[in-house]
Amino acid sequence: MNRTLNTWQYTVLGIAAVLMVAVGAFGGWGTYSNVQAQFHRGATAAGVVAAGEGLALVLALTMLCLTMLGQSSPAVVRIGLWIAPVGACATGVTIAETTGEAIVYGLTPMAMSGAAEGLGLIARRVTIYRTGVDAEAQRRNAQAVQQIAYQRAVAQHHPDEEVREAALRESWALAKKVGRGDAQLGADLVEVQRARIRNGADDALGGMYGRPPAKPSSTASITGKLRDRLAAMDPTDAIRLAHDARPDADVTELAHLLGVYGVPVDPVAVAMVLGRQPDEYEVHRPDAGAHQQVSTLEPVNLQGAVIEAASILGPDAKAKQIAEHLERTRRLLVDEPYIRAALSRAAKKPQSEPEAKPMEGGYA
Repeated sequence: MNRTLNTWQYTVLGIAAVLMVAVGAFGGWGTYSNVQAQFHRGATAAGVVAAGEGLALVLALTMLCLTMLGQSSPAVVRIGLWIAPVGACATGVTIAETTGEAIVYGLTPMAMSGAAEGLGLIARRVTIYRTGVDAEAQRRNAQAVQQIAYQRAVAQHHPDEEVREAALRESWALAKKVGRGDAQLGADLVEVQRARIRNGADDALGGMYGRPPAKPSSTASITGKLRDRLAAMDPTDAIRLAHDARPDADVTELAHLLGVYGVPVDPVAVAMVLGRQPDEYEVHRPDAGAHQQVSTLEPVNLQGAVIEAASILGPDAKAKQIAEHLERTRRLLVDEPYIRAALSRAAKKPQSEPEAKPMEGGYA
C-alpha cells in the first residue's frame, strides 16, 4: 500500500500542525514566565521548560522518526510520554505559593506537552495511512501471541496443577488483546462480513423472485467427498470398503487409512470385521520327509490371544508385558485393563469335566 495525501488533506493537516505548535509555544512561554517569577533566573526557567515540556517534545519526535522507519518504539519512549507531562505539572505545583498559583502552574505545562504528543500522533497516523504499516499494532500483536504460546505451553506441560490452571486463565485473558488496534485486521473482518451479507441478500432475493437453487460447486475436493461418505456409512461397511480398495494393506495400515478419512477404528476392530486369518507358509521339515503347510499363528479370539500370551510369558507376567507381547507377535493393540479382565475371567471359568470313558467289559 502506497497512498498519497490530496491537497485538502495537506491543508487541514498543515493548519492543525500550526495551531498545535502555537499552543505548545504559548504553553512553554507561560511555564518559563512562571518559573522566572519564582526564581528570578532565566536559565533556571529555561531548564525547567526543557526538562518538562521539552522532554515530551523530544520523546514525541523520537516516536515519530521510529514510526517513519517502520519500527516500534521502545518501552522507555512510550512510558516517558506519560511521565514527562506529569513531571512538568508536578514541578509547577511545587513552586507555587498559593492554591491558585498551584492550579495555574500545574495546568500550564499541559499545553506544550499535549501539543508535542498531538503532533507525534498525527505524524504517526499519516505514516500508517500512506504505508499501511502500523508498527505499534504489530508489536502489540506479536507480544500478545508470544505470551499466549508460552502460557499455553505452561498450561499443558507444567508439573504443578495450580500453575497450569493460572496459565490457562492467563492465555484466555491474552486472547482478547490479539488484533486490538489493528486497522488492517478490522478492515479485513468487515470485508468478510460484507461479503456474507451480500451473499445472504442475494440468496434471499433469488428465492423471492423464483431463481432456481444453485448447483453445488464441482470444485469440492475428492477427499472431502470421501470423508463425508465414509462418515455416513456403518463402520463395518467402511472397513470392508477400505479393504476392497487396498487388499494388500494389513489391519494397522487400514486402521490408519480409515482414520485419515474420519472413521476412527483400531486394528483389532479391523481384524475382527475382516476375520483375517494368519498367513500360511510352506516349510520343509527334514525329519518329516515331506512339505507341510503351517500357520504363522493359531487363529484365536482376543481373549484367547491374551491367555495364550500369559501362558507363554509365565504366571509372573505383568499386563504391560502381555500387551507388548501381543503388539509384537500378533500386532494387536490391547489395553492393560482389558488384559486384567480377560485373565480374571479365565481364572474364574470352571474347568470342563473330562469325558467319561466307555465302560469296558460287561456284566459278569
